[in-house]
Amino acid sequence: MELTGKQRATLRAMANTLPVVLYIGKEGVTDATVKEAYDALEARELIKCSLLETAPHTAREACTILCEKLGAAPVQCIGRRFVIYRPSEKEQRIQL
Repeated sequence: MELTGKQRATLRAMANTLPVVLYIGKEGVTDATVKEAYDALEARELIKCSLLETAPHTAREACTILCEKLGAAPVQCIGRRFVIYRPSEKEQRIQL
């Protein structure tokens, strides 16, 4: 899934006030993490994730892995946090 610059800017603005809903720890990106991210994307479409200091990946690596497994698009990656977007399969809430 590819986003245009304008779509990405809109999603970045929306993500500013979002709380972190997914934490990736020392196990890295596991099947349970992917399942949790899938459920969060179905419910919210736009999620903010954070890596703990013990995580084996960088934020960019974890973002890429999750996006590939979930069919999502990376929106933003700063420091240990990143934001990903995927429209819900049941009911799309965010109109781009």
